[in-house]
Amino acid sequence: MVAAFDEMNGFGGEVRAPYRALAEWLGVQHLDTLRQKSAEAEVLFRRSGITFAVYGAEEAGERLIPFDILPRIIAAEEWRRLELGIEQRVRALNAFLYDIYHRQEILKAGKIPEELITQNSAFLPEMIGVDPPRGVYSHIIGVDLVRTGENEFMVLEDNTRTPSGVSYMLENRETMMHLFPDLFSRNRVRPVENYPDALLKTLESVAPGNLDAEPTIALLTPGVYNSAYFEHSFLADQMGVELVESSDLVVIDGLLRMKTTEGLKRVDVLYRRVDDDFLDPLVFDPTSLLGVPGIFDVYRSGRVTIVNAPGAGIADDKAIYSYIPAIIEFYTGKQPILANVETYNCREPASLKYVLEHLAELVVKEVHGSGGYGMLVGPKSTKDQIETFRAKLVANPSNYIAQPTLSLSTCPTLADSSVAPRHLDLRPFVLIGDQVRLMPGGLTRVALKKGSLVVNSSQGGGTKDTWVLQE
Repeated sequence: MVAAFDEMNGFGGEVRAPYRALAEWLGVQHLDTLRQKSAEAEVLFRRSGITFAVYGAEEAGERLIPFDILPRIIAAEEWRRLELGIEQRVRALNAFLYDIYHRQEILKAGKIPEELITQNSAFLPEMIGVDPPRGVYSHIIGVDLVRTGENEFMVLEDNTRTPSGVSYMLENRETMMHLFPDLFSRNRVRPVENYPDALLKTLESVAPGNLDAEPTIALLTPGVYNSAYFEHSFLADQMGVELVESSDLVVIDGLLRMKTTEGLKRVDVLYRRVDDDFLDPLVFDPTSLLGVPGIFDVYRSGRVTIVNAPGAGIADDKAIYSYIPAIIEFYTGKQPILANVETYNCREPASLKYVLEHLAELVVKEVHGSGGYGMLVGPKSTKDQIETFRAKLVANPSNYIAQPTLSLSTCPTLADSSVAPRHLDLRPFVLIGDQVRLMPGGLTRVALKKGSLVVNSSQGGGTKDTWVLQE
């Protein structure tokens, strides 16, 4: 594998400009002091209750996501290009969603195979003809980026359904400001703490029209046993909106209403953290206890806005990912600013043949997989693991895509015995309503194990604070 780009030192040269202040600061720090600060950070996270649930027979329970106290730093000029590329991408994704649920011009033009949409489980025929406010389907998007060189950022995947992790971005920043005020004084870092206000403005901007008063907003959570429950309660509290479960909501007289101590109150915008399948048992999964019977009819009639819209997940389906450059060009008339990672759709015979011949070199992912599960990292796998995956591919090729094993960039990280480079990615969070609002930075996920490329918290990864420097 090609040597990884180190974000502080480049490919082995001098310290890069964005990291100079951090490098000077690190030069006078003792390892024991850094470990002590790391322990203090863990105490702060435990006090705040910032945990996530792990599902599995051996490790089920609540855990802290490991937090690394050394920030990841992005220069102002680097962020400017990322901003342009991300905004171009999210606008194109929403144009794509509007099109496939209306005239389907992109299918008629032959830019995407029709069956890839119409036979996809993420595509909801029930959404055909629905016109959400401002034509926005995916209001909250997480764009996963990886870096491989000085000016080489690529999009690894898009998250247009219910992206998570923004609460960790906010808590990481608060913790760093508490622990290292002196380090902040050496760097001019753009703030991220206005995210809840930006989210609230976005939600208000997509409320149904002709309301007599300010829109009433609620956040729908599956409940305390959901892995992201901390984030649900955190965001509701920060925005000053009600956190509700399905038992708190009811459809009466064609409106969505929530139960309050003062009686039933109309809900105008519902930020749901419940998957499509469970949203309305009268339309989707009839066994669901997490949704609200009748809510989809209220939504179709335009009397409540659901954020993100049902059916938005088709835009982040991994089988669609390789067509995103064509999607961007189709709806914007321009080439993508941010490149995709080269991707092989195993549903295509030529791609499948190549993947089967190069399994030991590739990363293979399930089309609907997430969290680092259901994937093969060829260079890190045994022969038996590769052969097991080969059988899965042959049995169901349409369920998989494959990509080259990227040499993800690294960043200084506090390891057991020293400060050492570890691989990482970045998830900026984008809000789309009356305008596009993009937080400067996002959630940096870091693979804490030496040599590991898997950054997911469920697979042993951690997080870092992400600093975008001011001009």
